[in-house]
Amino acid sequence: QVRLVESGGGLVQPGGSLRLSCAASVRIFSIYGLGWYRQAPGKQRELVAAITSGGSTNYPDFVKGRFTISRDNAKNTVYLQMNSLEPEDTAVYYCNARRDGETYFYWGQGTQVTVSS
Repeated sequence: QVRLVESGGGLVQPGGSLRLSCAASVRIFSIYGLGWYRQAPGKQRELVAAITSGGSTNYPDFVKGRFTISRDNAKNTVYLQMNSLEPEDTAVYYCNARRDGETYFYWGQGTQVTVSS
């Protein structure tokens, strides 16, 4: 069983920054692809960043240049650095993990990010 625990959410003013963390309870973290998704009220969950087991990253256009995903395999943790935050970034942010070669995605419980003045 894989357990993912997000942290680092909170209230931030427009233009501010936050760093989210997601700690995973897995034996071999390095063989998992990881992603950050978000879901705002009344909207579908959407991808904001992904990183493969090899370290390749992928971002949708609406976060490019503002968000950065990274991973620390020694700490079993994936991060999401969010800069230049906008009110539209307000959502619950979730991390997920999928073991290479498998189809099942594990999800964390989410952390709330609120961007407001």
